[in-house]
Amino acid sequence: MPKKVILDLDPGIDDAMALCMALFDPRLDVLAVTAVGGNVSPQIATRNVQALIEQLDPPRWPRVGVASYADTGLPVDGRHLHGIDGLGGVHLDVAELRTRHPSEKIICDEIRANPEEVTIIALGPLTNIARAFQRDPELPSLVGRLAISGGTVAVPGNVTPAAEFNFYCDPESARAVLRSPCTKTLVPLDVTNRVVMSLDLLNQLPPETTKVGGLLHQILPPAFRAYRQQFGLEGIHVHDSVTLMAVMNPELFTAKEMAGDVETRGDLTMGATVFDRRRVPAWRFNLEVAVDMQKDDVVRELLASLANSGRRTGRNRFEV
Repeated sequence: MPKKVILDLDPGIDDAMALCMALFDPRLDVLAVTAVGGNVSPQIATRNVQALIEQLDPPRWPRVGVASYADTGLPVDGRHLHGIDGLGGVHLDVAELRTRHPSEKIICDEIRANPEEVTIIALGPLTNIARAFQRDPELPSLVGRLAISGGTVAVPGNVTPAAEFNFYCDPESARAVLRSPCTKTLVPLDVTNRVVMSLDLLNQLPPETTKVGGLLHQILPPAFRAYRQQFGLEGIHVHDSVTLMAVMNPELFTAKEMAGDVETRGDLTMGATVFDRRRVPAWRFNLEVAVDMQKDDVVRELLASLANSGRRTGRNRFEV
């Protein structure tokens, strides 16, 4: 039976790539895709979620959740890597939703309708998850599992020396979610940084005549250019896609129970993840953390999932 999932994302090129795989994988039943501000503003994130689903036209359309600003606003965004619209400047067409529901409401509705059966895959800041848990205090105990792309254990951050992007964007929500009683798996930069997709990825994508291939061939080249200009890298990180692989292929990852929290203040440390790794820790274990993976197998599965998505989509309607 397919695993019921909710994708919570802030697209973002990497988020779009993960969405391409999830919507067409027979192992997943994507109940909803909820937008959150992060790489781009909440308004653009919502538009991008709608546009991506329309462009991909999956066999079963998920519900769409509308993003709103975090209480503290967004201290940073990712448009230097993802383009002004978050998708490499592609500017996909989109139809306005007639009925618009906040992302946190969609999350609450789907969890309540499928108690203990739904995995939430959080690929952006944790604003929506924290608000859903605040809206319905019983919800954490009804979530099957929460998989989080974010944080660091022993490596530097990627937006400040101490903080990873998703947690830095909304540290208050990240702290609230990590302290919640739901079953959680964190996939931090320590693991996701190990996968760097080279330019050869472009040769391994589905054909441009497919909907998935047509989209990815448009949005990925700008990401490679941005990584080269910003970091001097001849490749791109795909943090969110690696987190999706941890949900789809957990046997390829090694996880460890840990006690973690998030710093919500400090000029130098806001958004940093802190773990009690003392010989005799005083904190209680509150989440599972991915500490290793079979990298080559993860990359192989990622490419196979992209190829599968290409086979399962129809012809690209924008192809001449």
